[in-house]
Amino acid sequence: MTHDLAHIAATAEAACRLVGPALREAFRSQMQIDFKVDRHDPVTEHDRRAEAAIRDFIFREVPDSTFMGEEGGSIGDGAVRWFVDPIDGTANFARGLAFWCVSVGAVIGDEVIAGAIYDPVADTMFTGSAAGAFLNGAPMQSRANPAEENAVLICGYPVSRDFRLDGQDLALRRFGALTETYATLRRPGSAALSIAHVAAGWADAAAGFGVNPWDVTAAIAILRQAGGSYTPYSLGKHPEEAADFLHPGYVALGAGADYPLLPRIAREISDGRIAAKASMHAIAK
Repeated sequence: MTHDLAHIAATAEAACRLVGPALREAFRSQMQIDFKVDRHDPVTEHDRRAEAAIRDFIFREVPDSTFMGEEGGSIGDGAVRWFVDPIDGTANFARGLAFWCVSVGAVIGDEVIAGAIYDPVADTMFTGSAAGAFLNGAPMQSRANPAEENAVLICGYPVSRDFRLDGQDLALRRFGALTETYATLRRPGSAALSIAHVAAGWADAAAGFGVNPWDVTAAIAILRQAGGSYTPYSLGKHPEEAADFLHPGYVALGAGADYPLLPRIAREISDGRIAAKASMHAIAK
């Protein structure tokens, strides 16, 4: 079956805009906050409502779809796979911090074909497809400071999960090396929006080591179309040859970045977790 790629890209953008007004109105209001896994993983009724609205819209526009949402799991068995995070940065959204977004990415086979990321508070739309990368409809080109020591890095590492997996001392030493090397290091709390900022040239690099496909699929399309680079890291969760958007680790760099430290630390983290997993399997045998 031949798919209209331009229509798929337009659907991703329209799906983001569909839920923007309601989420913007709900932001900084009183809301019920629940937790999915632990206190680091909140969810609100607005996440669930927005995801349902996006899901229904996508199936109307592109019936040959499979929908994978953060809250509701996989629905359908169509050729176009959608990875959707209705609110990436829910912890920020729930507490009133204005760094969260709606992320909608489309995949056919293992190829990310379109992505849209919408920041309702700033009313900023990032899109990426075969037509290029765009910021509020205008062509967007990534750019980065070429020197790592002058760069701005957005990185959530380490969190408590990283302490458990890598050891607190080692994780903090890595964090210290990044803090000392980069001119500025920020931890704003949304992988999708962080990578979109790299694509726009508002930050030079971003990295994460606990993301899901709905966090990064749209961002991969946007960043690469803008001229930046996205390097996935398996962390032992998937085979190295798996599709980029499936891997839980990543380094995103703006165009022109020549940063030796960040990719080296990312590779150390991934290799260490791969080795630890292999060791556990050996012991189990």
